[in-house]
Amino acid sequence: AFGAFGMEKIKWCMKIKNGIELVEPNDNLCDSYIRKAENALKATSALRGNKEWEVSSSYYAMYFSLYAIMSKIGVKCENHSCSIAFMKEFLSEKFKKANSDFLKKAMQARIDMQYYSNRGIDDQFYQKIIKDAPIFLVECKEVINSVNQEEINQIRNKLEKIKEELNKSPK
Repeated sequence: AFGAFGMEKIKWCMKIKNGIELVEPNDNLCDSYIRKAENALKATSALRGNKEWEVSSSYYAMYFSLYAIMSKIGVKCENHSCSIAFMKEFLSEKFKKANSDFLKKAMQARIDMQYYSNRGIDDQFYQKIIKDAPIFLVECKEVINSVNQEEINQIRNKLEKIKEELNKSPK
């Protein structure tokens, strides 16, 4: 199910500092990221009319939702584009491809809005982020509730194999 490009991205993400790494699966951490996602959503509605921060809070609501799933599986990653690559490669049966593409676009919109005063975001996409963030959170909760130990093991085994390959190959 892996595209060659997607797999290369995963390998790169497993090599870089703060990239993808296997840790112990942690349900408590999973729950706390869901709470963070819910808080970010609450902030979004409190920030109505402040586009820049609405986009940022909505993005973080979605990102924390994804990160909750990763915590449940036992994957740590501090690089947002690597987390999205993980979603695309390893959670493709749980999400439509459109979800990871949307999250990637939302990440870029957040960066544009927060760091560049001359970059706006088109109104249609802005509306979509605000509307879809709560839906994405619900979808992530469904994944958390439905993912089983066998699926978690499969993902972890694939990552373990990649890690072994990387350790064998010359740096």
